Amino acid sequence: MFRTLAIISSLALTLTFPVAAAAGGGTKIKTAVTIQVEGRDFSGYVNSPQPRKCAKDRKVILYKQVGRNQNPSRDQRVATDTASKNGDRYMWSTGNTGITGKFYARVKATSACKADTSKPLHTQ
Repeated sequence: MFRTLAIISSLALTLTFPVAAAAGGGTKIKTAVTIQVEGRDFSGYVNSPQPRKCAKDRKVILYKQVGRNQNPSRDQRVATDTASKNGDRYMWSTGNTGITGKFYARVKATSACKADTSKPLHTQ
């Protein structure tokens, strides 16, 4: 009797644990960062299906791309801003950087949210 109960309990835990682990947090929330430029003023938005969790107060880093491909560990960090509510979206803005080149914006992953990198933009 005890052996049967132990086997049933063990089987129940084995079947339940993977479901709990998958629901518990292996999957991060999608996040997207956009970039636009007017003159040498950079701005954009942080978007997410859960904006209060993944867009609000999210740190955005503006990089000047120095190589052929985006590489945050090598590229020049130009400015940072924190996304704040603008209407019903979360906006970031660096103001006038005074420099030209190829730029992109990046948000790092958090414990709940995915990282994202914008497409690059050229300034003249």
